[in-house]
Amino acid sequence: MGVDLLHLWGTMGWFAKGIVFVLLFMSILVMSIAAKKIFELRKARKATLKFMPKFSKALADADFSTAQRLVDEHQQSHLASAFRRVFPTLTFHSQDHALSAAEISSVQRLIDLNSIEQVARFRRGLGVLATIGATAPFVGLLGTTMGVVNAFVGMGTGGGGLEAISAGIAEALITTAFGLFVALPAVWLYNYFINRIDYVSMEITYATKEFVDFLLRYEAKLHGSDKSGLVLELEHAQPHTGARAATSS
Repeated sequence: MGVDLLHLWGTMGWFAKGIVFVLLFMSILVMSIAAKKIFELRKARKATLKFMPKFSKALADADFSTAQRLVDEHQQSHLASAFRRVFPTLTFHSQDHALSAAEISSVQRLIDLNSIEQVARFRRGLGVLATIGATAPFVGLLGTTMGVVNAFVGMGTGGGGLEAISAGIAEALITTAFGLFVALPAVWLYNYFINRIDYVSMEITYATKEFVDFLLRYEAKLHGSDKSGLVLELEHAQPHTGARAATSS
């Protein structure tokens, strides 16, 4: 014997139907947020796979203008977005060989702010999934409670027969099942997206730490070239000084 959902819907009271509509609205929210997050994460992943090889080559060549152009062209990438507004400062200081530890610390703080912004962007909407996953069973339980109340009312007015209480019991069970049907996917999707976003956050942290290490090596290279240039200037100046001393003697 199958379950006739249309018949159950017809026997449900207005309160239970309202509970079903609320749970239906919750399920639509879950599906819309899940579709949006899947689309965002997939698009960010594809953009990052296109961005990273070109970006790594630009850094290897110390070509900060090309790196800035790549960041602007791949704004959907979470790694590219972590480097927004970074390279104009680096280009300015690298040209005058004035890149210092203070500038690198400033760049690191800017990268950290961009990283926090990216993680927050990916987490947006997950609170709704968590709330629905936690409250949908209780919304269904509210309908269950009212269904049991209707069953007892039917038992009192109908003489206690099975037909008098069957409608209330069915109403109670269907709202409970619908609440679980909404809550379970919401919890599963929330945990899935949390794991994906944690992985994205790990990628951003690893890439930005590598970039800061690159800046420290680049700073040492700039200061080393300055020192070697100063040594060469002194070496060129010493013979002339000796010649002047010999002439004066």
